[in-house]
Amino acid sequence: MTNQTPAAPGASATPADRLKQAIGWPLFIAQFITVALAYFLGSLLPLLPALFETITTAMENPGAGTVEPDLGSATVAFTVVCSAVVGIFIAWLWLRREGRWAEAIRLEAPANWRSTLAWAALGLGVTLLIFALGAPVTEALGLEAPDPAFILDLVTESPAMLALWIVAVAWFAAGFGEEVLYRGFLMDRLERVAGLRGRPWAVLVIQALLFGLPHAYQGLGGMLVTATVGFWLGYIRNRCGGNLWAAIIAHAAVDTVSMSLAYADKLGWMTG
Repeated sequence: MTNQTPAAPGASATPADRLKQAIGWPLFIAQFITVALAYFLGSLLPLLPALFETITTAMENPGAGTVEPDLGSATVAFTVVCSAVVGIFIAWLWLRREGRWAEAIRLEAPANWRSTLAWAALGLGVTLLIFALGAPVTEALGLEAPDPAFILDLVTESPAMLALWIVAVAWFAAGFGEEVLYRGFLMDRLERVAGLRGRPWAVLVIQALLFGLPHAYQGLGGMLVTATVGFWLGYIRNRCGGNLWAAIIAHAAVDTVSMSLAYADKLGWMTG
């Protein structure tokens, strides 16, 4: 493995003195583009009924002006879930072709769960701190502060939607899915290409920047804050010898806390 940072005590680690078998840049680019495209197209699947209804309505009422599709909270949640499912499936096809799924996507039980959970707890705490400092820092830099209001409005629509978003999005699509794709698939691929093999810090930076891009709906400030979180989660993955469970748990816990606090704020609990 390219990571030269020693793994946490008891963590499941690959040999630190060998590099991962190389892959060429053309193969990496093909893999990255197809997985990214699958991730995007997967998000469209739950939208098809609403889009079809919108097009039909517009055709039947040509003078009605612009007709916006009716996208409910559940529909948007399932766009995130479908993105993760389709993206992971394409990544699995590539890695299965090379016989490297288990090597790249380290989901085996950690040798030391106590150490893993400690890293997950640290990941939760530091990530919440990053989010807390994100708004003032980005504003001080003259950038638009992160604004996840669109998503949080959907999450807090009702108790049922809160539960759906926590289970389907926070724990599956984001916690599990994004960690498998970014800290698993993407980092493994980057660790194998020429110029990045044996350079774990460069890999961390690149995967973090790519992690920030899909969060463009939060503005430039949101992308930078998310990239910082991605760097931190990648560091945790490396410290755990490539095992993903600490990063998965930390990521899912962060989203669960954020969603729960947003719902509590909507109910007025945060202000007494």
